[in-house]
Amino acid sequence: MATEFTYEVTEELGVLSETAKGWTKELNLVSWNGREPKYDIREWAPGREKMGKGVTLSGDEVAALKAALAGIDFDSME
Repeated sequence: MATEFTYEVTEELGVLSETAKGWTKELNLVSWNGREPKYDIREWAPGREKMGKGVTLSGDEVAALKAALAGIDFDSME
């Protein structure tokens, strides 16, 4: 039996991509079950009636991700 949970998108930070069917991959601040909001990357159906699996990150984890991304030379990637 699935466990009930609640969520609230407290801040929309950016849309990373959109599929032909209108699903968007987004970076948001999300409060899960009334807890302190965390950074969240996941796909959402139009109107947010459904969501895909995602990744939730603390502020420290986002800072570490930012540092890791800063070290990548994206211009050399194809």
